[in-house]
Amino acid sequence: MVVVVKRGAVMFVAAIATIGAAPIASAKDYGQQGAVFRISEPDLLRTIEQKLRTLEASGGIERMNAELTRKTEAGVRRPRPVAGISLAVRDRSWIFDPAMRVEQDILDHKGNVIARAGQRVNPLDFVTVRQKLVFIDGDDKDQMSWALRRFDDQSAKLIMVKGAPLDAMTLHQRRFYFDQGGFLVGRFGIRAVPAVVEPNGKTMKVSEIPLGVGRK
Repeated sequence: MVVVVKRGAVMFVAAIATIGAAPIASAKDYGQQGAVFRISEPDLLRTIEQKLRTLEASGGIERMNAELTRKTEAGVRRPRPVAGISLAVRDRSWIFDPAMRVEQDILDHKGNVIARAGQRVNPLDFVTVRQKLVFIDGDDKDQMSWALRRFDDQSAKLIMVKGAPLDAMTLHQRRFYFDQGGFLVGRFGIRAVPAVVEPNGKTMKVSEIPLGVGRK
């Protein structure tokens, strides 16, 4: 058997030669062949503990916690802008059908089957949508002014694709949302803002609206 030692990891390569059909009693002891190395691996937990103590003593852990808090707060106050969204320069509208084919049975809170696997289901058969969804660039003053003037909290939800929703809530004293990761605009196929999604029977009407003369 040959033992190969490599930087703390022990790899065993077994080379077993069959000694014909000879009985075990006939095997000879040829003694030690080559150099023998002591296998030594550091105590991983002890190493980590020592590094943490060093960081703590130098104030490193405190600095790391402060930096993590700063980045988390910054991400909440100003989330990453949704990529691929531009300013609307022409009218564009279409109908979005939210119906989908379910991959497994859907149950209600009592365990009753609402939809079977493979069945095409429209969420609007179960949920009534009354408010419009208004997508805007929160850093664009024209879009903000247009949305605040045309829609109140009861008629619409204002959803930013860029900007600082918490600051806007403080300034305008109304609720703002943010499309984290662009999930909603991707689902509706929106490529430009401002855009409005509104109920249309069992479908949704999506409109990208340029703020030209007379429309601001």
